[in-house]
Amino acid sequence: MKKLFAIAILSLLIVLGNLSYISAQTIEPKYGITLCGAEFGEHNLPGTLNIDYTYPTTTDIDYFVAKGVDLIQLPIKWERIQRVLGGDLEQSELFYIHQFIKECKERNIQVNIVLQNFGKYRINCVDYIVGESEVTAWHLKDFWVKMALALKSHTNIYAYSIMAEPSDMQSCIWQNTLQYVINGIRSADRTTHLLIEGNNYSNAATWVSFNDELKYLQDPSNKLLFNAHCYFDADFSGRYKKNFIEDGASLEVGVERVKPFIEWLQKNNLNGFIGEFGVPKNDENWLATMYHFLSFIHSQKIGGCYWAAGQWWKDYQLSIQPEKNFNDQPQLQLFSKYFNKNQGQKESSIKPIWARLLSEKKLLHSKIEKA
Repeated sequence: MKKLFAIAILSLLIVLGNLSYISAQTIEPKYGITLCGAEFGEHNLPGTLNIDYTYPTTTDIDYFVAKGVDLIQLPIKWERIQRVLGGDLEQSELFYIHQFIKECKERNIQVNIVLQNFGKYRINCVDYIVGESEVTAWHLKDFWVKMALALKSHTNIYAYSIMAEPSDMQSCIWQNTLQYVINGIRSADRTTHLLIEGNNYSNAATWVSFNDELKYLQDPSNKLLFNAHCYFDADFSGRYKKNFIEDGASLEVGVERVKPFIEWLQKNNLNGFIGEFGVPKNDENWLATMYHFLSFIHSQKIGGCYWAAGQWWKDYQLSIQPEKNFNDQPQLQLFSKYFNKNQGQKESSIKPIWARLLSEKKLLHSKIEKA
């Protein structure tokens, strides 16, 4: 009885605490998943297709469509698409990107194109930071102008993520680089949303310390979405090297980490997105933590995409790629009720794993027993 009472009180406090937040979002939130593979093989660039990297298949797409997904992120590598800085885009890679977008269009899915380069470009096995002398802001702008022109005919591209998880950037240089790239993209495409990621791996918890100056960015189309990432383990990495108890985590850690980012959005009347989040499939306390995180960002009208899916993840603990018998992974069962196609359905129809967790009295059971 004491355990049940502790769970009830904790859940009530979380809900009451979240009621004080008022969303500043001006667009409806979208929820989706990230299908990986095209960005793999980063140590062998450009690499060989289907040996070092791969593109999602129609089987992958169809599986997630059946679960209600209508937004998929496609991470790509800059060095693979543009093999010489300032040069032409590789047509063989563009073919597969076009094909993926078309397959999604046929299934009423929108697409985010994500440049998964961490603020760098690799030349002769050396990573150079964007915005410095070897890889300039012009180079990044050149890439995105050419991509925007190449993909302009597609009507189901929701957003371009200009650069995923930049790190080791000088703040003023990154701000100026982003503004330069935004201006360039808008010379070719004035309708697609632009996902803006911040320094320090776009970490939601440290966003204000590293990225406050990004509030000054201007977009003539007024379609910027500031894109933070949020993992719940102690080092923010998403590697989850320890289980929930060993990590010293709490049910509220996801909410606590995303709050500084959301408060920053509200203060500056900006729109946001959570481009990466995820938990291990084999720890129900982490799953419960993600449930509370999702409840909170949904209440703030913040959308996001789960990291990650893709046939090459194998035993990756965050993967929501289905098992060989097409059984759904527990993270997907928990997340799927937020997909736009599923909203309004009865929860029993989308297998809410959190309901089972509650019924079995397992939320935070280890932490409560330890206390």
